[in-house]
Amino acid sequence: MIHSSLTQMGAALRAKKISSVELTQTYLERIAQLNPTLNAFITLRPETSLEQARAADERLAAGSAEALTGIPIAQKDIFCAQGWLTTCGSKMLHNFVSPYDAHVISQFNKAGAINLGKTNMDEFAMGSSNETSHYGPVKNPWDTARVPGGSSGGTAAAVAARLCAAATGTDTGGSIRQPAALCGISGLKPTYGVVSRYGMIAFASSLDQAGPMGRNAEDLALLLNTMAGFDERDSTSLQRDKEDYTRDLNKPLTGLRIGLPKEFFADGMGSDVAKAIDAAIGEYKKLGATVVDISLPNSKLSVPVYYVLAPAEASSNLSRFDGVRYGYRAPDYTDLADMYEKSRAQGFGAEVKRRIMIGTYVLSHGYYDAYYLQAQKIRRLIAQDFTEAYKQCDVIMGPTSPSTAFKLGEKGDDPVQMYLSDIYTIAVNLAGLPGMSIPCGFGANDMPVGLQIIGNYFDEARMLNVAHQFQQATDWHSRAPQL
Repeated sequence: MIHSSLTQMGAALRAKKISSVELTQTYLERIAQLNPTLNAFITLRPETSLEQARAADERLAAGSAEALTGIPIAQKDIFCAQGWLTTCGSKMLHNFVSPYDAHVISQFNKAGAINLGKTNMDEFAMGSSNETSHYGPVKNPWDTARVPGGSSGGTAAAVAARLCAAATGTDTGGSIRQPAALCGISGLKPTYGVVSRYGMIAFASSLDQAGPMGRNAEDLALLLNTMAGFDERDSTSLQRDKEDYTRDLNKPLTGLRIGLPKEFFADGMGSDVAKAIDAAIGEYKKLGATVVDISLPNSKLSVPVYYVLAPAEASSNLSRFDGVRYGYRAPDYTDLADMYEKSRAQGFGAEVKRRIMIGTYVLSHGYYDAYYLQAQKIRRLIAQDFTEAYKQCDVIMGPTSPSTAFKLGEKGDDPVQMYLSDIYTIAVNLAGLPGMSIPCGFGANDMPVGLQIIGNYFDEARMLNVAHQFQQATDWHSRAPQL
């Protein structure tokens, strides 16, 4: 059952072939067996999960089940969940038990899904390898000497290792797509504003977006059906009619125009990744798609722009963690200012401190115009590049990551090299576009390669159709690590 799709699990639950309690217990036992090695989960509350499962079984028996009723879903530890420890992977929030549910959590609760646990992540979602977590690095289930990607690395590892049926992630500069690629699963970042950020601990508010992570495109569509929707508590949430993201899954791809940006296929991409991407494009041609060469000339500036804007927003958002109201407080201090300084110095990790300092610098008097304002202008140019590109094509494709998963500790001493792991994903966040990653082969050391699909605004249903048709023709998404 753990290798089944969400649709298959839902059918088995409704047919009484298995109960939600039995399914949840199966995953909890697998987590107990494998999590000590993978470190994918930070917090588990088995009794709470089983209590939800019993309620789901009653709902199933009453015939009032929805698509996800009774299915165990893991939640990235960036989402507040009432009564659950919510740490954001940081010592700063090591003792914070949330008094309320994030919108995403409440949506899954309404659907009758089971909260299986909170997954490990880079501290405050700052990282590309899941090595900055206060709770230690997550291991890639395909090779435990390698990283799973970040910041949603715990989620990606949990889905790949079949520790949960599916899970949630967040994507600020690629943090759903990049770990999905490195762990051989599917992950989708929706258009900015489609999923509410209420109760999602903020990193960079104009970039952060929640999204689903699962084994295949069909699973992502079902998850997004539950997650998406207007929420008046989030000022950036968009008022749009609800969509059924499964509606176009089975449409043929005849006539689909795929844009290939020349900037994505230049120097920097590993030859093993290029080989897998080329083979995937070839498969799309067999399915009836045509290829169009396009250009995104300003995409090369996305990394420096991101590392001005994201730290600037982080320096503001993280000012609330001061040791006064909640979270970590230094044990010894002399006065209020000393408490602030010591609590933040001891509570934040090195990467978070680095980004706060960068952000404070670029927002400071004398540098705001030179850095922050210029970065915002270039951000607009990056978005305009995509607008022009979509006049020639329907979707854009390329690699998700320039390489397969690298070894733990390999890039720890070189932050710039680590930042370049997101070189193909960041522009999507800067433009607010939807993007996703699906497995498309294996590269060096038999590690997964991800194909990135980028859609126009609110074009998630088309992207999911494009991904689903590929997955109907290939089996890369069904491969699982031997554990």
